[in-house]
Amino acid sequence: MAVAEPWQKAEIPGPLKASVITKPEVVAAMLKRAKRPLLVVGHEVAEIEFGNEKAIDYFVRIAKAGTMPVVATAHVFPEFVKRKLKPAAWMPAVDIANRLKDPDWKGFDGKGNYDLLLIAGIPYHMEWVILSGLKHFSSDLKMISLDRFYQPHATWSFANISVKDWYDNLGTIVKLLGGK
Repeated sequence: MAVAEPWQKAEIPGPLKASVITKPEVVAAMLKRAKRPLLVVGHEVAEIEFGNEKAIDYFVRIAKAGTMPVVATAHVFPEFVKRKLKPAAWMPAVDIANRLKDPDWKGFDGKGNYDLLLIAGIPYHMEWVILSGLKHFSSDLKMISLDRFYQPHATWSFANISVKDWYDNLGTIVKLLGGK
C-alpha cells in the first residue's frame, strides 16, 4: 500500500503538503498543459536498475516525449549524452533551485521562467530542502517529484512506492506522452 508520509521521519513539512499522484495519467496531463516544463535529474537515476535498464532511460524517454529541457546535476551529464540527449545545462541542484526562485530569470533559452518542474534522482534530504525553498519562495512554479519516495514540499509526489510500481508509473507516463 502506498503511504503519503515523509520518508525522512524527523522533518515536519508543515500544513501544506504535496498531493499524492495516484495515477500517472495526472503527470502526463500536467506535462501536456505546461507551457514551459523543466526536468531536473540527479545522479541517483543513473544508479537504480530496472531489470536490464536504468531509471535514467525512463527519464530520457520522458524528456524526449515531453520535449522539455533537462538539467543534469552531479555526474549524470555523461549518462544523458550516452543516451543521445544533451541536457540544456549541467549544474548543481542548489544552483538551479536558486534560478527557479528568481522571477527575473529568463530560462536557458531566454524565453522566460519555467512553470512546471519535474525533479528526480537527487538525494532525498537535498530534494526535500530544495522543494521547501521553491514552495516558499517561487511564485507560480508547480513541482512534481518523480522519485519513489513521498516529497511533501512538492506540489505533487508519488507516495512511498515499490521499485516495481515506480517503473510501471514511469513507463505509463512515457506511453501517455507518446514515447516508446
